[in-house]
Amino acid sequence: MGRLASSWTTVHNLPMHARVSVEPAPAGCPVVVLVHGVGVSSRYMIPTAQRLGTSCRVYAPDLPGFGLSGKLAHALTLRELSDVLADWMQATGLDRAALLGDSFGCQVVAEFAVRHPERIEQAVLVGPTVDPQGRTFGEQARRWLINTPYEPATQALIVLRDYRDCGLRRAWRTFQFCLQDHIEEKLPLVQAPTLVVRGSHDAIVPQRWAEEVTRLLPHGKLVVIPGAAHTVNSDAPLELARVALPFLWAGCTTARREQIA
Repeated sequence: MGRLASSWTTVHNLPMHARVSVEPAPAGCPVVVLVHGVGVSSRYMIPTAQRLGTSCRVYAPDLPGFGLSGKLAHALTLRELSDVLADWMQATGLDRAALLGDSFGCQVVAEFAVRHPERIEQAVLVGPTVDPQGRTFGEQARRWLINTPYEPATQALIVLRDYRDCGLRRAWRTFQFCLQDHIEEKLPLVQAPTLVVRGSHDAIVPQRWAEEVTRLLPHGKLVVIPGAAHTVNSDAPLELARVALPFLWAGCTTARREQIA
């Protein structure tokens, strides 16, 4: 597995923390930015980052307000989060990258792809939320209860630590933004090749919705990982890397061919 190191970048006078792969990566390899979900941070993405980090240049930022990054007085909207992510990429020296989002992170990635299409090479949407048929707090809570037994117990410690870092008020406001967002209206505008990944036991993202997400995307492909639940990035990182790496490298090769042509 690849080693990660902390990196700090100032964006609009706000310090942003990221976990960055430090292993020597192959020449011309994909550059991948991992985008975490509601309330959590890049800590949640470590298992996937470590497995991608031996074959790709990996960056896993803490979005403002989460993890070790600086905190503004208000919770950022999806538009603000996508814009800050683009500004962070520019400040970090990343012109373009593949973006891999988990859960609410997929909504950030979709917003980013619509607002900053010139910066995204490919997208990987892992457990994309929110299913239009589950856009209420009660339904999401019900689905979480069904999903939880399939998640590893160690996740609870990570979640508690991350929620402590961001604060319940910020987590709750961001979750409201999550429910209010209509990702289904943005997916048809995402021009980047996109891999949709779902765990077969994911109760948050039903198979029906994963298939709908893929259909709405102009260049979408769906892969289901047997036995995994919602947070594939942390409970089945090896399997996620196995399906993501061929997709990422294929896109990287295509981009190089287009540049040569």
